[in-house]
Amino acid sequence: MMLAIEVQVALRTPGLPKKVDLQRWVTAALTNAGYSNDVELVIRIVDEAESAALNQSYRHKQGSTNVLSFPFEAIPGVDVNLLGDVVICAPVVLQEAILQHKNPMAHWAHIVIHGVLHLLGYDHQNNIQANTMEVLESRILVSLGYPDPYGDLTGS
Repeated sequence: MMLAIEVQVALRTPGLPKKVDLQRWVTAALTNAGYSNDVELVIRIVDEAESAALNQSYRHKQGSTNVLSFPFEAIPGVDVNLLGDVVICAPVVLQEAILQHKNPMAHWAHIVIHGVLHLLGYDHQNNIQANTMEVLESRILVSLGYPDPYGDLTGS
């Protein structure tokens, strides 16, 4: 699998992950979800205003959110490797890490993995979907050396 990530950083703030970390987390999400095709995706790191505007425009919800995923759908007959865009609100991620007493990089890893899984079609609209997604997220994070963000869902 060839992976190409375009990282767009739309704000200046300390504590952002490095591109090598983002690549490692994306690769882990893709391989653990059984995805083996060549792939391109965009990770855009934004402030609260941009996150809130996107959340309102695309989800019709007020306020900023930690991550938004926009899967790419090519028109029929066009063969591209673009998986989509993951938009992450850095201030929300950092605030959540503090409030939840989590290591900031562990939380960043979780949010990136969560966003990539959404691009692959995983969702959490009901309990069955949520459980499936949470178990996979937990397994991926534990395989990377991070704690299980949901408790012990990995079965270990």
